[in-house]
Amino acid sequence: MSESPLQQITSPILLKQNLTLHIKRDDLLHPLISGNKWRKLKYNLISMRTQGKSELVTFGGAFSNHIHACAAAGKEFNFKTHGIIRGPELDLNNPTLQFAQQAGMHLHPVTRLEYRERHKHDYLTALQTRFPHAYLLPEGGTNEAALFGCKELAESLPHSDYIICPTGSGGTLAGLIEGASPNTHVMGIAVLKQAEYLINEIKALSKKANSQTNWQLLCDYHDGGYGRFSQHLWQFCESMRTAHLLPLEPIYSGKMMYALWQLIEQGFFASGSKIVAIHTGGLQGLDGLRYRQLI
Repeated sequence: MSESPLQQITSPILLKQNLTLHIKRDDLLHPLISGNKWRKLKYNLISMRTQGKSELVTFGGAFSNHIHACAAAGKEFNFKTHGIIRGPELDLNNPTLQFAQQAGMHLHPVTRLEYRERHKHDYLTALQTRFPHAYLLPEGGTNEAALFGCKELAESLPHSDYIICPTGSGGTLAGLIEGASPNTHVMGIAVLKQAEYLINEIKALSKKANSQTNWQLLCDYHDGGYGRFSQHLWQFCESMRTAHLLPLEPIYSGKMMYALWQLIEQGFFASGSKIVAIHTGGLQGLDGLRYRQLI
């Protein structure tokens, strides 16, 4: 897998404040397994092979980037995949689930009540008994193995004063903290409401997050909560696509870029700062938003 490109963004506000902004285009890592999903899957798939497992079981909502990526990985590397889908019913006209099924993923819809059990030991033990040859991967792909891929991402970047990424489950941010220089400030933009609990999750994943103060999670830029977004945010995404040829979706990377732009306008960054923003992929989600007539 070749390294994804860095795209420099130039605009009057960046020139005025003497800021350098590059976008790490991880959306271009792979046509179907893009962004942080590829980073998180890499060492999980190695671990799966090491453990002699031939199937993958994972969890996600009906429009999940993670489900899409796992289904694509199963087809690409020829192993069986199972998706435990928050249900209780499947809409197979939904483009994400349609793709997953076409890629060979076995879809198992469950009630929202059952879906809440997905982190519990007894539920996972029962699932492992039901799928004895399967490697169980948490929702969003965040676990210890995922961190190695996200740490590698940080190590691949040029020196910068700031690295910024969207934050859903905390895995990407934790991995970036692990791999970044202590002199680089690592920022996560929470894409869900009331995300302060993620701070402890990030500290549980990353030892460095406990001992270093060079990172923060900003929780006020969720724009209404997970999966929600304003017309202003969507217009911003469209303006970045037309002005800078930077495709964005408003759930993850679009939210992060919109927050970053607001911070720049507020004078948050010192003159001369070098900023790298991580495009974590997820552009397949645009099909789902169109399907639901949200864009």
